[in-house]
Amino acid sequence: MENNVKIFLSVICLLILGTIATVLVRSNTPPPGPGKLDSFTQCLKDKGAVFYGAFWCPHCQATKKLFGSSVKFLPYVECSPANGQGQLQVCRDKNIEGYPTWEFADGSRLNGEIPLSQLAEKTSCVLPQ
Repeated sequence: MENNVKIFLSVICLLILGTIATVLVRSNTPPPGPGKLDSFTQCLKDKGAVFYGAFWCPHCQATKKLFGSSVKFLPYVECSPANGQGQLQVCRDKNIEGYPTWEFADGSRLNGEIPLSQLAEKTSCVLPQ
């Protein structure tokens, strides 16, 4: 009987955690429609800039929020497996050691929360006013 109670409580906990995770993921979803930074974000991609991050990284989330609804055009590579443990092979191959990491066509990198103005300067992409 005690085993059944433990299983029941474990299932309830998993359901609660799943509900919380769903709410958090949906709250980070950008609004639909064209964004103010669509052309800027597309330019970053065209210039070979790549943003490496992890879904659980608060600095990565803050960086994504800078782009608003234009985040859908962001040249983003997820480095974390779904369980949040370890690093995906694509990021190991690139020797990504921290998040967020921006890599540019010339091979240079910037780490941390980088202001949009600095990304514009680095890539020569025009940042809308």
